[in-house]
Amino acid sequence: MARTRRYEVAASGTWWDEEDNRRLPAGEVHAWEQGTNQTVCGLSLHRSRLARFPAVAWADVLPESGGAADAVRRVCPRCSAVAGRRGADARPAWRRTNPRP
Repeated sequence: MARTRRYEVAASGTWWDEEDNRRLPAGEVHAWEQGTNQTVCGLSLHRSRLARFPAVAWADVLPESGGAADAVRRVCPRCSAVAGRRGADARPAWRRTNPRP
């Protein structure tokens, strides 16, 4: 059985949510996997000065989800293509079912 990947969030900025008393992503948002030092699209977290948000799931920062997406200005299209748009109107992930040899 294939392992399902869990993507967390890395963002260019932060903001403080007064209601939940927690730090949330703002600005440009990228997907990353814990244990790596780069985003899914290949940006280095340290060199790009991206803040990590391991408690925020990738699906929560999509604008249509409403969750933690209040201050998100842009979702990286490359990260979105890999991690997927997991909304109600999202298409299933593309998979090759019968690859050529």
